[in-house]
Order: sequence, then C-alpha cells, then structure tokens
Amino acid sequence: MARGWAGAVESMLFSDSGSGRAKELAEELGGEAVESNSELARRADMVVLAVKPAKLGEVAAELQGVSAVVSLLGATSLEAVQDALPEAKVARVMPNVAVEVRRGVLCVAGELSSEAREMLGLLGHVVGLPDSQFDAATAVMGCAPAYLALAVEAIADAGAEDGLDPELARELVVETTAGTAELLRERHPADVRRAVASPGGSTEAGLDALDREGARRAFEAAVRASLERMRG
Repeated sequence: MARGWAGAVESMLFSDSGSGRAKELAEELGGEAVESNSELARRADMVVLAVKPAKLGEVAAELQGVSAVVSLLGATSLEAVQDALPEAKVARVMPNVAVEVRRGVLCVAGELSSEAREMLGLLGHVVGLPDSQFDAATAVMGCAPAYLALAVEAIADAGAEDGLDPELARELVVETTAGTAELLRERHPADVRRAVASPGGSTEAGLDALDREGARRAFEAAVRASLERMRG
C-alpha cells in the first residue's frame, strides 16, 4: 500500500516494533520513520494498522487519540478493532498485492471519510462488503494472486522446456494474462474459454488435460484450505 501511495500522497510516516522496516520503507519511498506509535498517532491523519492480530491491544494503547484507523488485521473483526480504539473512525480493509502498482482489489467494511476512501481508490478497485464476508473475500482476492502466479509460472516453464527463452516465455504469459483479465471484465469466463477452444483443437486438448489432472478441483481446494486456516 505504501509503495502504491508513493508520489500520490503528501507524506507518509512509518513505525515498527524494532525490526528496522520502518526506516527502510521511509528511505525507499521518501517518507519518515517515527520513534513510536504514539508519535504516529499524534501526527497522522489516518493510521494503517498492519500488526499481528495478537498485538492489537498493545498497539491500540499507544494509538489513543488517533482519529481514523484502517485495519489490515487478518481474522480480526471490525468490532474487535473498534472496541480497542473506541474514539476513532475504524474501517477494515483487505487489499491484495497489486495495490503496489495501483491495480489492486481492496475490500472495505466500516466507517471511512471521503478523503480515506479517495486514498484507497488510488490503489485500485474498492469493494464495500459486510464484515461477515471478509474471510470468503480474502480467500478469493487476497490469496488468488499467488495461485494465478503459480499458473503463470507453470505455463511459462512449459514453454521454456520446449525451447522458448525463459524470459520471453514469461513475458508472453504475463501479457496474455493481462489481456485476458481485461477481456474478462466484459465476458463470462466460460464464454472466453469456449471462444479460444475450437472443437478438436490444441486448446481443447489442453483443457482436457487440465480436467484429467483435476485443475478446477485443485483451485477449489486451495480456496477451501485458505478458509479453513483463517477460521482456525
């Protein structure tokens, strides 16, 4: 999120628990590392809370007085964060990694000012959801970049094995993925699949192979496994 905001917001402040990551990010992005969460709360218009869920109570005690909080805490309800920071306007946000290039998906629940919503909009596509649907949304949009990256990697590697330069193979698949994503904004996935797979052709042979190997079931299983892990 910080990389996505770099150059688009007036300033960014960073704090950490002693890892040095705040200083690294500040140097990379042109922000400022502060000495404590309390200083962050005094100076920031909005705080992005990105800590381990178990640390919520400890960190919230250092953020008293903050006016607006965006919580990225996984498997932590909006109500729990609001209870920890009763004086703040609190929103729960689940972004995916593409926010770094301002093409992410951000699921949002809770109270956001128009300025905060505009800031999130800089990072990609914002979707309002009830808090109760965050687990399912996370399994679909939060985890999916890793699954899609695995598919891209596998397809590119197979092309390289047949003689394509590995970098060229990756470029071809990445650009194809980007174009297909745009097409899928307009057409149902099944329609795209049928449009590419002419009867008896090479794509149909590939789809048959994916079906034999259980590709669809594997992706469904990945989503279920993610949900089970999130829900303990």
